[in-house]
Amino acid sequence: MTSIVKNLENEQATVAMGQFVAQGITPPLTIFLTGDLGAGKTTLSRGIIQSLGHNGAVKSPTYTLVEPYEFNGFDVYHFDLYRVADPEELEFMGIRDYFNSTSICLVEWPEHGQGMLPAADIHLHLRYKDNQREIEINALSASGQALLTKLK
Repeated sequence: MTSIVKNLENEQATVAMGQFVAQGITPPLTIFLTGDLGAGKTTLSRGIIQSLGHNGAVKSPTYTLVEPYEFNGFDVYHFDLYRVADPEELEFMGIRDYFNSTSICLVEWPEHGQGMLPAADIHLHLRYKDNQREIEINALSASGQALLTKLK
């Protein structure tokens, strides 16, 4: 599949990129977000979730593992798996039930859930670049490729 790379100057640019990504997503879709601590994964997720129509705050689900957002006809599940010590923990929370035909799943730290998560459609990798951030967007499925084509 293909990828694109974009610079993100600041927090506002990261939120705007999330808003841009949100314009092209439809369920079912699984998005993996990776990057170092503080790289902007939750900020990007906030841009996506608020652009889809959520009016409130978007908090990191670091302690709850998942924050659900209900929309008209679909749900968004925002996962943060940073504190997961063993992927088997996800089985006990019923993680497979979240990934269905009417859901968009945003998964931060997906490597902590290896073996328990479905394959991603799109992978958003954030990294530090000088005093800014950089995002690499990789399409990993036909749905991901369709989204990437819209983002180019």
